[in-house]
Amino acid sequence: MFRRYWAAQTVSYFGDEISTLALPLLAVLITDAGPAQMGYLTAAALAPNLFFSLLAGAWVDRLARKRRIMVLSDVGRALLLATIPAAYLLDVLTLAQLYVVAFAVGTLAVLFEVSRGPLFVSLVERRDYVEANTLINGSRGLSLVAGPSIGGLLVQLLTAPIALVADALSYVWSAAFLARMRTTEPAPVRGRGLGIVAGLRFIAGTPMMRAIVLGTTTVNLFNFMFAALFVLYATTELHLSPGLLGTVLGAGAVGGLFGAAVTGRLTRRLGIGPTLVTGFLLFPAPLLLVPLADGPTPVVLGMLFAAEFFCAVGVMVLDIVTGSVQTALTPETMLARATGVRRTINYGIRPIGALIGGALGAALGIREALWIATVGALAGVLWVLFSPVRRLRELPEAVEA
Repeated sequence: MFRRYWAAQTVSYFGDEISTLALPLLAVLITDAGPAQMGYLTAAALAPNLFFSLLAGAWVDRLARKRRIMVLSDVGRALLLATIPAAYLLDVLTLAQLYVVAFAVGTLAVLFEVSRGPLFVSLVERRDYVEANTLINGSRGLSLVAGPSIGGLLVQLLTAPIALVADALSYVWSAAFLARMRTTEPAPVRGRGLGIVAGLRFIAGTPMMRAIVLGTTTVNLFNFMFAALFVLYATTELHLSPGLLGTVLGAGAVGGLFGAAVTGRLTRRLGIGPTLVTGFLLFPAPLLLVPLADGPTPVVLGMLFAAEFFCAVGVMVLDIVTGSVQTALTPETMLARATGVRRTINYGIRPIGALIGGALGAALGIREALWIATVGALAGVLWVLFSPVRRLRELPEAVEA
């Protein structure tokens, strides 16, 4: 059954990469969107994470069949995306429709993601969490390497609106894999109210969970400060062409595959806690090479490739281990709510980081702001260094709700 779950995730990851490229291109090429409109489109896709994650998590924990929510979310996203090529062929496509579709798809994505945890624990034994997360994140890493190339080829051959059909089909295939699964899901939560406060109290009152959430939120804040300025820095100060930059970053993304391959070995050799600490360091530390980049173009490209490669390794190690520890710590009756709380915090901080990065870049200079962002992201490790997490050898037992 896990293989079907894994296959559903893999297909969706590749489809998402197509949309990540095709939707912005569509906005620019078909609707003549400017910088402000592109910002609105990005915000429309991200806003549901901030607005609905808490409510969605609390609601899903009260449902007996989380898998059905995932299937319906996949089908809904497929239908929503299909409206875009249909409107394009009828010559009625507007920017307003793209905003609505991005927001609605983002909302269904929240429902899908908060439902994943309960289904995951019904399919995977606790001792296999790291290995299962390694397979899932390995698929994500592969999609980051190959997905943009596939998306670019489809956009070039079929145009951006028609390329979105491929993403719509990926959701259909994901729904088909999930619909064919048979498993016993965690029992729904009973009681009065939605239990949102209980989810917040669980995150805040569990030392290891609190440390991981605060650490990842710190990394997200400063990493999105970095992300807001990186392309501008690479093109205006390092004088790299978009094509050359994209090639280097795509090649560097192979580091994610390497990270997925070695995480299991690291946890067995070092233990869960030390491996998690390693991820917190290895994710942001290589990005120090970016503001350091200088000299001939081959040297600059080599530094950017190294930064991207080792950063991708660190991201994968961090995602696999934190996901496994958080799942192990969380009682089955609170998995969706805990996911909702974490998504609200971690995704909610991202646009704030981007705004701060832009403001610092304007006030201090781009390179100086990048230094602040990279050094600040390294501070995320302090939350776990001074917590019980760093002493973990094996996955922890679930905390009593």
